[in-house]
Amino acid sequence: MNTIMRKSVLSVAGLAFAGGVFAGPIAGHANPVDAKPVAVAVQADKPDTAKLIPHGTQGDQSRITLNDEQTANAKAIIAATKKAGLPERAAVISIATSLQESKLENLGHLGDMNDHDSLGLFQQRPSSGWGTPEQITDPAYSTTAFLKGLRQVDGWQDMPLTQAAQTVQVSAYPDAYAQWEQQAADLVGQYWNS
Repeated sequence: MNTIMRKSVLSVAGLAFAGGVFAGPIAGHANPVDAKPVAVAVQADKPDTAKLIPHGTQGDQSRITLNDEQTANAKAIIAATKKAGLPERAAVISIATSLQESKLENLGHLGDMNDHDSLGLFQQRPSSGWGTPEQITDPAYSTTAFLKGLRQVDGWQDMPLTQAAQTVQVSAYPDAYAQWEQQAADLVGQYWNS
């Protein structure tokens, strides 16, 4: 039992708590305590899995080990999602999309390996109106841009992840996003409340 809850329970029961040592009942001449239930707010350590993966994962799942930069980018996506006032599910979709597009790496121009002028965590293209190269290689900006696109998708909250991500990204490989749903949900579960 945590200290706040213990103090609440003890005060309702008419007991004193002092310096970590429990004392006996309050003096016999004290007025009786009107014992009423005490509501204690408890913050869950992790978001509810049903909110993170409401449709269950689709197909085989992939997983990569993240380095510090990739973890920082996942946290930046979560922070931008929270700042935008969107729920955990939006962060799962965003992280899964970034895992597919860049493995959560903030990619610059890759020369001959580049897909047109795609850049950043979400491989957004300046020529398609996502922003300037400087903007879309900023994790907060690129996430906000992705989330703006996601908000424009009617019913995205009720769609399978790959359908929601594909509607925003318009990828040549529309089903590829689904393989990252479990790892994205695990990251959101781990870092949403931290």
